[in-house]
Amino acid sequence: MGSSLPVAGEIIGTSQGIGHRLRQGFRPQPTENSWTEADVVIVGGGMAGLSAAWRLSALGIQDVAILELEPRLGGTSASGVSNLVRYPWGAHYVPAPTSRNRVLVTLFEELGLLEGFDEDGEPVIGEPFLCRDPEERLFHNGTWHEGLYPYSGASEDDLAQLARFESEIERWVAWRDSTGRRAFTLPIAACSDEADVRALDELTMSDWLAEHDLTSARLRWLVNYCCKDDYGLMADQTSAWAGLFYFASRIRVPGGAPQPLVTFPEGNGRFIRYFQQVLSSKIHTGMAVSEIRLASGGNRERDARSSESAPLREIISVSHDGSTVRGFRARNMVFAASQFLGPYLISDLSESRRQAAREFQYGSWLVANLHLNDRPEDEGFPLAWDNVLYDSKSLGYVTATHQRNLEFGPTVLTYYYPFCDAEPAVSRQRLLDLTWEDCAEIALADLQTAHPQIRSLTTRLDVMKWGHAMIQPRTGFVFHQARRTAAKPFAGIHFANTDLSGVALLEEALYHGVRAAEEVATARGRQFTSLI
Repeated sequence: MGSSLPVAGEIIGTSQGIGHRLRQGFRPQPTENSWTEADVVIVGGGMAGLSAAWRLSALGIQDVAILELEPRLGGTSASGVSNLVRYPWGAHYVPAPTSRNRVLVTLFEELGLLEGFDEDGEPVIGEPFLCRDPEERLFHNGTWHEGLYPYSGASEDDLAQLARFESEIERWVAWRDSTGRRAFTLPIAACSDEADVRALDELTMSDWLAEHDLTSARLRWLVNYCCKDDYGLMADQTSAWAGLFYFASRIRVPGGAPQPLVTFPEGNGRFIRYFQQVLSSKIHTGMAVSEIRLASGGNRERDARSSESAPLREIISVSHDGSTVRGFRARNMVFAASQFLGPYLISDLSESRRQAAREFQYGSWLVANLHLNDRPEDEGFPLAWDNVLYDSKSLGYVTATHQRNLEFGPTVLTYYYPFCDAEPAVSRQRLLDLTWEDCAEIALADLQTAHPQIRSLTTRLDVMKWGHAMIQPRTGFVFHQARRTAAKPFAGIHFANTDLSGVALLEEALYHGVRAAEEVATARGRQFTSLI
């Protein structure tokens, strides 16, 4: 089979160099004529920061500056483009929203993704935007099979355990607390916090399976895969609450099927492109925020929601090479970067907030985009959108040309590999130490088990190394006080990021972006009907 690598490829971002310099104390200062006034400054141009600016614009607050470290917007929803097709660099789908998720339904309406609403008032997604068949397949015992559960060769006991597991999920879908709240729904802010639900966060998902005598290796593989898929964790590292949330939150009614998936060639980059179009005048990319401080003579605000007492803030940003330094002054700001960055950037952050930030742990991911000059020959079920390898540490790959209905010829495969060490810092260092050649070999050697011709078909292989890719809902974190502390406004700063939910989902990033924007609008005395 050989060990040849493609002739072309590189590591694309992320901008770790300037980030590490800032963490080590690099603090450049703007000149007098390098300052700009703004009503609101947003730190972070990912899904949460962009949705905050989108909501502020709808509420009539237009003087907004968005500062993004990377040369491209989107965070883990970023995407790329070739002469053939757009493709994702991270998040690549979202389940169709239900009517209760007003933020996402509103965004879908603006994007023209809805055909209307059914008789129950539920949104109807346009057919071209739903993931087309075949949706997923699994490489197991030397051949491809439809779906993700390995039915081929499953014993009666395997299938009986699968049925019992599905029955438990149905029970949680039907469950309601004393106020009528579901245990698992989107956004997470609407989930119940009663004792029966909170208790799940004290177990690992593996513990929960053991408690229910679910020992089937095939079922445990499926659950383990799903934990890696959404959280970058193994089942024995994942909160049982988060593990059950993966399955139950995607089902609208007891006995119903999971919500269909909405996807595009570039994955969730489609939403980022829309935000970029409507917010282009407010965006400043390639500018790393180095410091957030009170302006000279400023005082802490007495009430975090009062516009009159909000202190004037200075936000300093610097280009990657340090040659350009810009300052912004604003009385309101949205911190839409990850929580772990807050203590490094916000000079007056309280000790309680610093302690809360230390509770947030993030997973590391290797993502590779393989550009193929033709499709690999397969045994069994044909190429699907999502393609998973049973005996692999990776998640497999998605096919960028799938939604374009391009069945033959060149394509782009986006390959996902989570690092699931016990200690997140170990994972990050392992990832950072990899060269492009190392990364390419990981992807090619893994895919070669299912596609023996993969090396000869791959003309280019680019890599993205995500050191802090997504929040990890480890045991005890979802209901930890740190999440609630971190989400509260602090001295004129409003916080917005999916990590505040404990799970890394587009729906949660949008929710927190809109929530933070509405907090700002309230502080500024605006009257409006909330979307959340």
